[in-house]
Amino acid sequence: MQENGMVKKVNEPYLVDALTFTEAETRINEEMKPYISGEFSISAVKKTKISEIFFDDSADRYYMVKVNFITLDEKTGTEKKTTTQILCQASDFDGALARLRKGMEGTMADYEVASIAETMLMDVFPFEKA
Repeated sequence: MQENGMVKKVNEPYLVDALTFTEAETRINEEMKPYISGEFSISAVKKTKISEIFFDDSADRYYMVKVNFITLDEKTGTEKKTTTQILCQASDFDGALARLRKGMEGTMADYEVASIAETMLMDVFPFEKA
């Protein structure tokens, strides 16, 4: 609802941890029900290739971090890079990098950050056991 009383249609992206499209649609309907009045429809459901999410409850934005894991092929002696996408919740770009580094603490794998970009995600709904 706008200030002038008119209803404005908006598209807001959300990330839902689900095994099927049906489960994702059901879960987002349940999550959004308390916040919506009037018409509500889901315009699209699609898969993502996010391998990990590092949360920070004090932050309000989500950043997609592309990380290259570096492995050494012992037979040929060459380096191999495997790209992975990690979602980091942070307040700003520097916070996203810090959150990634904190989340990666203790890992034995060599990695490099290829890119960090702010996403348009409004919220993330991880899977929670009942």
